[in-house]
Amino acid sequence: MSTLSIQGVGRTFPGVNGGNPTLALQPTSLDVAHNDFITVLGPSGCGKSTLLRIVAGLDTPTLGQVLLDGQRVAGPGADRGMVFQSYTLFPWLTVRENICFGLREKGMPAAEQAEIAARFITEVGLTGFESHFPKQLSGGMQQRVALARALANDPKILLLDEPFGALDNQTRALMQELLLSIWELHKKTVLFVTHDIDEAIFMANRCAVFSARPGRIKNELQIDLPYPRHYTVKTTPRFSALKAQVTEDIRVETLRAVQMEK
Repeated sequence: MSTLSIQGVGRTFPGVNGGNPTLALQPTSLDVAHNDFITVLGPSGCGKSTLLRIVAGLDTPTLGQVLLDGQRVAGPGADRGMVFQSYTLFPWLTVRENICFGLREKGMPAAEQAEIAARFITEVGLTGFESHFPKQLSGGMQQRVALARALANDPKILLLDEPFGALDNQTRALMQELLLSIWELHKKTVLFVTHDIDEAIFMANRCAVFSARPGRIKNELQIDLPYPRHYTVKTTPRFSALKAQVTEDIRVETLRAVQMEK
């Protein structure tokens, strides 16, 4: 049972060439329970990816702290699996070798690595592509490998930073359903950053809406749509009502961001 507690986390970046520092993230708090699927949604540049990088241990907060199962996050760790928007596979490794990379680094026996890799290759629908290299795969297939690689390490929490942002609409919709099916199967805790309103509502049981830069969580919305979810839920009155509410929140913040830049 893994729990994540983000406690008053803020981030200020030093000024360039002696210039004024940049406040990227206002003090932000969020509690994530075991098996939560939380989407983080907000205008471009509001600090949502900064927050995710802090949780991943890839950045250090200026204020506050992040606790995972009561232990302070002080750097990257195998207890957090990260999937980025860009394709971050090792180009010189095959699909199977990419998925096994973290397992090999742990010193796991080769036979056990192969067993785990085979299971996740099947789950993400890449049977028959085990020996392919990333350049031989489509973008959606590469993200399936990245997802399998993260899950193979059995992290306590899965962190995703706009993982489907570079995909076409049809592939993106299929990947959303694939991720939800894997989440339901493995009961992982998920923190998912996106700028797509439909995606944020469709995926999550809770949506954290960010304000404009410098960001903070403006609103937390409970997504009371039943699981398992099929894409047809996007045509229901309840989905439309939730979308209208979130759209208005984002619209207000986007307009405020534009006004601040003038």
